[in-house]
Amino acid sequence: MVMKICWKEASEDRPDFWEIKKLLKKLHGGKNNIVDKIIYMLEEHSLNLEKLVDKRTEQWTEEKKRTDELLHSMMPKSVADQLKRGKPVEAESFDEVTLFFSDIVGFTSLSSESTPLQIVTLLNDLYSAFDEIIHAYDVYKVETIGDAYMVVSGLPIRNGHQHAVEIADMALHFLKSVQRFKIRHRPHKKLKLRIGIHSGPVCAGVVGMKMPRYCLFGDTVNTASRMESNGEGLHDVKVYPMLVGPSSVACRPLTIIKLSNLSLKIHISKATKDNLDKIGGYLMQERGSIDIKGKGELTTYWLQGKVFNTANIR
Repeated sequence: MVMKICWKEASEDRPDFWEIKKLLKKLHGGKNNIVDKIIYMLEEHSLNLEKLVDKRTEQWTEEKKRTDELLHSMMPKSVADQLKRGKPVEAESFDEVTLFFSDIVGFTSLSSESTPLQIVTLLNDLYSAFDEIIHAYDVYKVETIGDAYMVVSGLPIRNGHQHAVEIADMALHFLKSVQRFKIRHRPHKKLKLRIGIHSGPVCAGVVGMKMPRYCLFGDTVNTASRMESNGEGLHDVKVYPMLVGPSSVACRPLTIIKLSNLSLKIHISKATKDNLDKIGGYLMQERGSIDIKGKGELTTYWLQGKVFNTANIR
């Protein structure tokens, strides 16, 4: 622009040196010379770069957080951290853990009477409720396959005999949640849930490269699954507080959980019952000897609730 003005044919149209100086100064943002202008531009560029780096760093941090959350949903945090550090995750044996399996009774029939979107909504609502509950317990959700929900306690961090307690308390919490659960497209239909629990040894490890999964192996997994598939319906369940006193061993009903027409029994193995007996405080009923596919005759039990000491009830 300045060059164009200076090259005008009529001399009177050309600016004098003072005018040229003013134009250049204005062009350079008030700087006395072009070096100052360059320095100023570099400072501006540097400041813009810092802002851009901060923004990109914030975006990267947020993406990393989401990636970590996704990875931790696929496997335990301690295992995921090993993978992120590039360390191999060796398969590990655990002497005793407690496994939980549940599924929706009549799911195939319900699916045939519903649209795919309605089934997705149902499972999302149910599993979201379960996912909120398990945060309160020392458990790890292994996987969900269709209507089946699998949880374990006692790995990858061992917790003594507490694993049976964590799963039992979680299962009882699930029952309370299911009683209040509403199927959106079938608001008058009660959800029927079947639950099975078993304790025993397992082997755990990461399987696969492209889609790595933390999997459990062993006869304990099969037995826990059989506990669930051999469950049956439950009617009223009474939870009794133990009356502690010099001469009293009596019990009285504290709460009656109405579960009529619902498949909401918690079917447990003798191994799980023995673990709960060591801790104490659970109401269990012997189911008797039943034929378990691949296992033969096994004595199993129903977990009906917790036994509360009235001295602790306000």
